[in-house]
Amino acid sequence: MVKFSLDPQLAADSQAISRLGLCELRLVNDSRWPWILLVPQRPAIVELFDLTPLDQTLLTFETAMAAEALKAASGAAKVNIAAIGNVVSQFHLHLVARNVDDENWPKPIWGHGSAVAWETGPRQAFVQRLLEAL
Repeated sequence: MVKFSLDPQLAADSQAISRLGLCELRLVNDSRWPWILLVPQRPAIVELFDLTPLDQTLLTFETAMAAEALKAASGAAKVNIAAIGNVVSQFHLHLVARNVDDENWPKPIWGHGSAVAWETGPRQAFVQRLLEAL
């Protein structure tokens, strides 16, 4: 049996916040956008369809729950959800809070500028709001 392990790039670019039923919830270390990841804790998953139908259902539920909490915690106008996987093939979902006055609105965030690491105080405050909203 293959054991789950988090891709090293995801581990380096984000920090664990909480464990939901299926997914680990992680905060991406880029303060330009409130940006979280959902990573199903299943080994060898590359595509959504690699998950069992039950896990697909659970992922849908957890995505909606996390997106609603992200919107509440950030006050965002819009939450973008994407599963790209071109750089990191391990299946994961990006949930990004967007506002009309953010750095690259309305264009995608990928490939725009360089990440700005969270400072400790604002990161802790955001994580607390997110967890409360969950």
